[in-house]
Amino acid sequence: MTAYTVSQWILFFYIYCFCGWVWESAYVSVCERKPVNRGFLKGPFLPIYGSGAICILIVTIPVRGNIPAMCVVGMVSATVLEYITGYVMERLFKVRYWDYTGKFLNVHGYICLMSTLCWGVMTVLVVDVIHVQVEKLVLAINTRYVDAIVMVMTPFITADFVTSFIAAIHLRDLLEQKERVAEEMQKLVKKKAELEAALGGAGEKAKEQIRRELRELYMSAGAKKESMLGLYSSSMKSVRGLLRRNPTAVSPTYSETLAELKRLKNVRLEDVVAKVNERFSALMSGASEKLGEYRTERREKKEEKREERREKLEEVKEELKEKYDRK
Repeated sequence: MTAYTVSQWILFFYIYCFCGWVWESAYVSVCERKPVNRGFLKGPFLPIYGSGAICILIVTIPVRGNIPAMCVVGMVSATVLEYITGYVMERLFKVRYWDYTGKFLNVHGYICLMSTLCWGVMTVLVVDVIHVQVEKLVLAINTRYVDAIVMVMTPFITADFVTSFIAAIHLRDLLEQKERVAEEMQKLVKKKAELEAALGGAGEKAKEQIRRELRELYMSAGAKKESMLGLYSSSMKSVRGLLRRNPTAVSPTYSETLAELKRLKNVRLEDVVAKVNERFSALMSGASEKLGEYRTERREKKEEKREERREKLEEVKEELKEKYDRK
């Protein structure tokens, strides 16, 4: 095997990242029946394929020419790489960007028998067929030009990786915070129902206390609503592209929340805001009616007391006047 420079290895990595992107985008586009720019990055690169190809090229060096041995070594090493990558990404982002759950002999959804066999076939194809042509292409280029190509490409790909990484972090934060907001809103619903039930048979002091608690409930629910709207406005724009590029992504921890975000990825932000406001209004409508009834009741009672005081005052005046007339 020819000794390569660092720049040549990097260029090999980029080439195989691109080849992997072509394969994955074509496959997913056929499955989705529409064009899909597949992958973690925005650009036409899939790092898992580039990493897998480089791993295969390195670990098969001692067994070159022995096809069964190459197949086994490449299959095992690439499968281990895929498992580690999938595990780390899920722990970091709370999302599986590929999922083999339900596939025959899968391990935690990160790898399965079919993907392992594919890596074995790919090992033979890459080493004995594809890399032969790629090597000829790269070695035919002057090393100075290879260095220049790598120097030009690396900043763009690095920037793409950084922005995509940040988008994945935003998606994780959105999933976690949206889940927390949903749980808190459910607690508010329960508290609202308890307060509404207690409002009817409570005494005056108790009703006043309940009124204050309902008002605090209003303020708390309003703050939760604004928090949710802030999450959507600050995060959805950055994660929409990531969700479009990974339509099969799943989250075992936040499955329902991720499914809802996928449904909203093509919805305008204004429509999302309107939907959240509608949910909030529906949530607090009962409490609003109860508070309105209670306020009306309080006003009526105050008017009755004022009227009673006026009548007593008139009676006192009449009594005083009668006493004065007698004198």
